[in-house]
Amino acid sequence: MSVFVDTSAFLAVLDADDDSHPPASRVWEELLQRAEDLLCTSYVLVECFALVQNRLGMGAVRVLVEDILPVIRVHWVSPEEHQAAVSTLLTVGRRDLSLVDCVSFNSMRRLGVPEAFAFDRDFVEQGFRLLD
Repeated sequence: MSVFVDTSAFLAVLDADDDSHPPASRVWEELLQRAEDLLCTSYVLVECFALVQNRLGMGAVRVLVEDILPVIRVHWVSPEEHQAAVSTLLTVGRRDLSLVDCVSFNSMRRLGVPEAFAFDRDFVEQGFRLLD
């Protein structure tokens, strides 16, 4: 079964000062041991690179690139998927819901991925299970 990995999980794994770091590290190790199919979107990657570089620096970006991303399968977002997510974002009209979130939710539904490694409660609101 595939597990979707969100930016919030990547950040929690990389940042030892993050409140969610201990559970994130535990879940990450369990996922690696079980050899789960770990998936994210190209939009999550862009968001993750920007946040990790800004908050944690280039050393953390290097860890992301060299140690984490080799085990992640990336779903590259098509123009049609982008437009569908923009429509979702405009329809929902919530300031705290991002385009990246809408792409993630739509991609998970389209790909049949029911579980997310995330620390964002919006996944639960959208009907997905969070790993803990």
